[in-house]
Amino acid sequence: MKRILLLMTALSIGGLIFSQSAVSHTESVLKEVNPVSAGFSAERLARIDKVLQEYIDKKWMGGASAIVVHHGAIVYYKAFGFNDFSSKKAQQRDDIFRIASQTKAITSVAVMMLYEQGKFLLDDSVSEYLPEFRNQKVLDKFNEADTTYTTVPVKRPITIRDLLTHTSGIAYAQIGSKESNAIYYKNGLVGGIGVGKILLADKMKKLGSMPLFHQPGEKWTYGLNTDLLGYLVEVVSGQSLADFFKKNIFDPLGMKDTYFYLPKEKYTRLATLYTEDSTKHIKKMDEYLDINGKMYRDYPATVGTYYSGGGGLSSTAYDYAIFMQTLLNGGIYNDKRILSRVSIKMMTENQIGDLDLDDNKFGLGFGLYTDKGAGKGPVSVGSFEWGGMFSSSYWIDPKEKITGQLFLNQFPNSHGEIHNKFKALVYQALE
Repeated sequence: MKRILLLMTALSIGGLIFSQSAVSHTESVLKEVNPVSAGFSAERLARIDKVLQEYIDKKWMGGASAIVVHHGAIVYYKAFGFNDFSSKKAQQRDDIFRIASQTKAITSVAVMMLYEQGKFLLDDSVSEYLPEFRNQKVLDKFNEADTTYTTVPVKRPITIRDLLTHTSGIAYAQIGSKESNAIYYKNGLVGGIGVGKILLADKMKKLGSMPLFHQPGEKWTYGLNTDLLGYLVEVVSGQSLADFFKKNIFDPLGMKDTYFYLPKEKYTRLATLYTEDSTKHIKKMDEYLDINGKMYRDYPATVGTYYSGGGGLSSTAYDYAIFMQTLLNGGIYNDKRILSRVSIKMMTENQIGDLDLDDNKFGLGFGLYTDKGAGKGPVSVGSFEWGGMFSSSYWIDPKEKITGQLFLNQFPNSHGEIHNKFKALVYQALE
């Protein structure tokens, strides 16, 4: 009996210590530590330096900022290369990068915050809140010669869940299929990055009259779904998307360098946007990037009016690491809860059923590693991730308690394998 009581006491004390540790962990801010004290080999982490520097020396990329966090402690945080290759201005680790589609995760969190406030249910029809999306049609036949098309009736209305999972049938402008590029271009719809002084509301209302490119729920199609979710946030909250982000996410979490459009005093920290020459070596992007329509290169350093929930934000490695740690902590960071752990669980479970996304699945705003997908690399099953058009990537590994991120600003990138190499280099240093 004594042995049982002793065992129960020990388990209780151990549980109390673990509980207290977990609480203090989620209340602390990200700080740099000796990687050895956080379960990493400093010597093996140095392999990251060697590989990233090799890519810069070969002019396969211009500059980079990388960060790795383990159990809430920063074990790796460095910058490489040049913010401006021509002037040899060194890349700083707090330089601000265009994060493009990494914006989607933040918009998805904003949607789930409103869901938690009882503003809507995920299977509500979008048209209940945005009447322009009533009576939609689905593309049937498309004439490439003159961009005319025919449609068939929609089988059911698109839902908020469809938007979060990219199964609505909405496609992308500029970077989508030939059909969506043509139809959207003809109707003045854009991808939402570097587009000048236009308004999200105007474009999203127009999107409601466009055909869907498949029946809702029947396929996974990457598209303007998250831009539309951003507009939904504006309509339901009564705030601009920029104001909602600042008040409800950025300020509470202490994300001080994340914006749609930078304040003037931070213009000099904007990372240079690179492209490739004919030999696949980097060069500075021209003033305009032409993707079936011009995109202004330095859009974050302007006074813009379009808040693209699908791709408009710019941020630093540290700021986005705060956001990732919040998700890993179950919705809380530095004693500020922005989302419940139950909602995080929903967001990181398979929401597309038997539909495939290569070897993985998709949740509510994130790609999810399955057994098959995780088997091809070091990242654990159940990890979630995404990236951005300008060659940035992040992942969150709940099993190993790792978040990692590599920021480049480059389009296109013929050496995009660097992102998978970065993952491999991180995990090989884990003791």
